[in-house]
Amino acid sequence: MSRINAILALTLVACALAVIQSQHRSRTYFVELERLKKQAHGLDEQWGKLQLEQSTWANPARVDALARTRLGLIAPPHDRVRVETLVSAP
Repeated sequence: MSRINAILALTLVACALAVIQSQHRSRTYFVELERLKKQAHGLDEQWGKLQLEQSTWANPARVDALARTRLGLIAPPHDRVRVETLVSAP
């Protein structure tokens, strides 16, 4: 009977160690998950700021003003502008 008790005790210790290891791994993964969520939130904020900055830089009025002031570009006279229309094929 003592042999069965020893085997059961060893099995109990092994199961307890497995539970402890599983809980530790679970906590470690949870901490990593929270860190990654925080990093993802920061990256989302940065993405939003970059999209706002891109829309500011690409604003047609701003591009037009820079072309006129820095590059000295001017709009062509109306008689030099030609508008083409696409005729659909039958």
